[in-house]
Amino acid sequence: MNLEDYRRAARAWLQRNVPSDDYAETDGIARARDFMAGLYDAGYSGITWPERWGGQGLTQAEDRVFAEEAAAYTLPTYVFSIGLGMTGPTIVDRGTDDQRERFVRPLLRGEEIWCQLFSEPGAGSDVASLQTKAELDGDHWIVNGQKVWTSVAHYADWGLLLARTDVEVPKHKGLTMFVVDMHHPGVTVRPLKDMSGRANFNEIFFDNVTIPDEHRVGEVNDGWSVAVTTLLHERLSISAGVGMGGQKDNPASLEALRKVVDTDDPLVRDELVELHIRSRALALFNQRLAQETRAGIFPGARGSAAKLLLAELTLYQADLATRLVGPEAALAGHPLARAISMAPGMALGGGTNEIMRNIVGDRVLGLPPEPRVDKTVPFKDLKVGTQA
Repeated sequence: MNLEDYRRAARAWLQRNVPSDDYAETDGIARARDFMAGLYDAGYSGITWPERWGGQGLTQAEDRVFAEEAAAYTLPTYVFSIGLGMTGPTIVDRGTDDQRERFVRPLLRGEEIWCQLFSEPGAGSDVASLQTKAELDGDHWIVNGQKVWTSVAHYADWGLLLARTDVEVPKHKGLTMFVVDMHHPGVTVRPLKDMSGRANFNEIFFDNVTIPDEHRVGEVNDGWSVAVTTLLHERLSISAGVGMGGQKDNPASLEALRKVVDTDDPLVRDELVELHIRSRALALFNQRLAQETRAGIFPGARGSAAKLLLAELTLYQADLATRLVGPEAALAGHPLARAISMAPGMALGGGTNEIMRNIVGDRVLGLPPEPRVDKTVPFKDLKVGTQA
């Protein structure tokens, strides 16, 4: 099928199948799963993922065409965004064939929801300081500890868990990655409300949770390299908005602002042009990174640049909306209020802007790295975070 035929088919499918109501709430999860199953069966889930593991095996061109058509809609796929953008690609890149066979297709069809279990109360931007412990007992691991700020964990069936397996070595060298059953006895999920009043984040407690060794992703104590793979996909997916739908319902988008501000004012037009330029530049940068990835060129730390650009764009967008609409935009009940309150979170989730700048400066621009005092010290001897 040529690209124009592919576009017409995708457009027709979206017109017939995208719901008009909100699927994001609890009572819509089953319907969202049905939507994902239909999306997969129609050939629009996992468009560029390997066909052997359940993907469609198509090119970046088809993926881009579908994304362009889907941008006019808000797809009910938010609860699947972690799996589609972060954990799933990690399993494809670093998992065993058995793990790919078991987990990829159900993820793409919406049969199973995933979360990512990295951050802890004492290990946020410095994830390698985490203390959740996994100890080998025969052919399985026993996990104890706590994770926090975990998106969609209250819906998740599976989680990608980074845990400490060796305290005798420096912190980055004693970590191992696992797939954990979120319904296993000993896993407790507690939702956390944010300032918008919603509870999309969670804290999770692990109390003697068993994980079979066959669910270990990568080698023992090589979890940091697997985590770097996940973090790369996370930053690319956040910047590209994987699984988040389009800008259709965003009250701070260029299209929405044009309807509520005075576009006859040349200064206002200048502001809107600036927003368009920033948005378009990020879109083109993401497109380039995606094309390079499909061509086998690893974006590396430039994924952090994409995530930083999105965070700055989101903050700029919220600030611009507030300035153009006025103080009432921040009042409870105003369409812009939630977008404004959520904007600062983009500069925190997936790595703070300061961390992103450090990564770009060190690994992209070749600037001297910041001094490190913990690079060669065994984790058990560190006095940082909750270790103190």
